[in-house]
Formats: sequence, structure tokens, C-alpha cells
Amino acid sequence: MIAAALTFAFACYGLALLFNLWRIMRGPTSADRILALDTMVINIIALLILYGILRGTAVYYEAAMLVAMVGFVSTIAYSRFVLRGDIIE
Repeated sequence: MIAAALTFAFACYGLALLFNLWRIMRGPTSADRILALDTMVINIIALLILYGILRGTAVYYEAAMLVAMVGFVSTIAYSRFVLRGDIIE
């Protein structure tokens, strides 16, 4: 039963990643692209967690934490770049 649930979850998050890519390419404003990038990071974190459950190892949980930290910093940096034109003050 867990295998079917994991397969369904992988399919849903994979579809969500495709929608995020579409929004990044076709987003009318920079804010749409920033939000799609942030949502893509969240979906990648979810996929890493699901893969860790599937494999039964804790290594992917640590990788998910690293992706979360890098995703947060990249979202803040991209937002500052769009608003101010530079990242470092």
C-alpha cells in the first residue's frame, strides 16, 4: 500500500514541478517567477523526503535540509536583485 501511495505522490510532485517550470518560463512578472522558483524548491524538498522514505535511509533528509537552506538564500538573493539591482549592500 505504501508503494502505491509513494508512486502517486511522486507523480503529483513531478506534475507540480512541470507546472512550476511553465510558470518560470511564461510568468508575466518577476514576482511570479520568484514564487515559482520558491515553490519548485519546496517540491524538490518533498521529492527528496519521499525518496528517503522509499529507500529507507536518512541521508536524503539531510540533503533536503541543505536544499531548504540553499533555496531560502537563493529566493532572498533573487528578490533583492529584482528590487534593488544588487545583492550585496
